[in-house]
Amino acid sequence: MKRFCQTLELRDDPESIERYVAAHAHVWPEVQAGIRAVGILDMQIFRRGNRLFMIMDTVDDFDFVKDNARLATLPRQAEWESFVARFQGCDPAAPSTAKWQLMDKVFELEKGS
Repeated sequence: MKRFCQTLELRDDPESIERYVAAHAHVWPEVQAGIRAVGILDMQIFRRGNRLFMIMDTVDDFDFVKDNARLATLPRQAEWESFVARFQGCDPAAPSTAKWQLMDKVFELEKGS
């Protein structure tokens, strides 16, 4: 299994943040199916203020660029991205991989660094 951690900032507006959180309580079934179809086993998003942190666990052969590009073509994915873009503090026309910034691991307890 591979793990990817990403961050994104929402617009710094409490009402907008509430709407983003509410939308994620009801992610469209087609979007969830597409996420699974490309090899994402689990995805979790955490929030502190207007900053989001995503943990994405994938199959071993998941290719971040290729599989995210494929995800973007699946049913309702572009519509979902457009819908949530109004809450995000980045270019609404940018692809998801440009909005969600990959983070570098700086510590792992099991490996001691």
